[in-house]
Amino acid sequence: MKNSKADSQKNAVNTPTLSKRSLSAHAWLGLFVSAFMYIICLSGTLAVFHQELERWEQPQIPETSEVDIAVIEQAYDNFVETYPDETEHMYVVFPGTGIPRVVVENDHIAHFVNPDGSLGEVEQSHWTKMLVDLHLYLHLPKSFGMILVSAFGALLCALILSGFLAHPRIIKDAFRFRRGGTGLQENIDLHNRFSVWAAPFHLIIGITGAYFGLATVLIGLVSQAFYAGDNQAVLDELFTPEPTLEQPLQKPQIGRAMEYIERHNPEGTPLFITIHEPNTPGQFIEAYVKQPGRLIYSENYRFDIQGNFLETAGYRDGDPAKQIIFSMYRLHFGEFAGIASKLLYFVLGMMLTVVSATGINIWLRKRKTTDVINLWWPTLVWGTPLILSVSALLNLFVHVRIDLFIWLGLVAALVVSTRQQNVQLWVARLKQTLAFSLLLFIAAYAVKAGSAAFTIAALQINIPLALYAAYLLARGHRQITLVGNEGRQVNQAEST
Repeated sequence: MKNSKADSQKNAVNTPTLSKRSLSAHAWLGLFVSAFMYIICLSGTLAVFHQELERWEQPQIPETSEVDIAVIEQAYDNFVETYPDETEHMYVVFPGTGIPRVVVENDHIAHFVNPDGSLGEVEQSHWTKMLVDLHLYLHLPKSFGMILVSAFGALLCALILSGFLAHPRIIKDAFRFRRGGTGLQENIDLHNRFSVWAAPFHLIIGITGAYFGLATVLIGLVSQAFYAGDNQAVLDELFTPEPTLEQPLQKPQIGRAMEYIERHNPEGTPLFITIHEPNTPGQFIEAYVKQPGRLIYSENYRFDIQGNFLETAGYRDGDPAKQIIFSMYRLHFGEFAGIASKLLYFVLGMMLTVVSATGINIWLRKRKTTDVINLWWPTLVWGTPLILSVSALLNLFVHVRIDLFIWLGLVAALVVSTRQQNVQLWVARLKQTLAFSLLLFIAAYAVKAGSAAFTIAALQINIPLALYAAYLLARGHRQITLVGNEGRQVNQAEST
């Protein structure tokens, strides 16, 4: 009986201690990664619609869901004749990728394909590529940037677990939400509720995000432990090695390869074809075919240059490890159930973005001091989408280093914020400026695109942007009004 009582007292002491330590670790860890985590979350949420954004950047391109192999072979011949320079790969991209356009490209340039097989406009998606690079690499050199961003994915998992340990009542209070006052309770409840509701999704994003950059490190560790340092041996276990061929040089028989796929995998959707090492004896054709009802990116069919079937890569029915690894992309970007899964990922991604922002809001409101960080943080939160909006407007007319513009713009916004006196008024102005920039962009887009501005490719992006701009104008106006009323009340109190 005495031992039982002692144990209960010991547990009572340990639980608050663990909670307090976890809360401290959670706060410091969140503060350390907050700015970059927010940028990664915001850009990743927007990048869910990277295919739609690519269409939006060139709305005038004719779209189709039909694929004529004879037309594709003609386009391939036209492309090779136009661009005879050496390249390690040639690609034919089908509408099954989610973009209803046919593209022929090499490692350097891409052209849309006209219905008659001639080469159409050059593919240009500078802004979308900038956004995706921001999410994947933070605009750093790719080898380093991928590892850094993946480390943030691992830290996200740590934040989620430490958050649950730090708040024992977080699940019990899953539907508690308080508004008013200084905004502290509202931020706390938003942070905690979104963390609970979307925790499984956030863990998936963290784990898959960590995989992309840390896979190289893990492969190195496994190779040292089990394969005597042979990284290629590990890669050959996870990814089916490429065939070794010696063939006469000739034109790739794309049509024959596609006929084989149509006969043996009629339920699949061709994504694209890659010609590896073109114009060499070892060249071969690899077709990526999406499988219905499966999370794997594709099953890959390999053919010699004459279109004779060689092998499949085994991602559909191979080892579980292969299937898991080849499912990471669709799990991370939500590309497995069409627009429904993308919309779900967008909502859940915005929840994660709000969690990133409110975590620091809570810390700022709990501090007993006020300094420049109180201005810098909301400037980062609202300045980032503002700079992205302005960069899209700039990209309509001038092709510049958008990535450099993004970071210089953020620095400029942070500098301007240090001269502000009222945080709430400054945030309201940022919201209204973002709204006006979006409306200005839509107007400029319509002028430049002409009738193409009224295609599905354009409207599916511009209509939500216009609605969001209207919402921001209303919120910003309401916030400015509240700040003005508070100021008048203070003046009246001082005068009396």
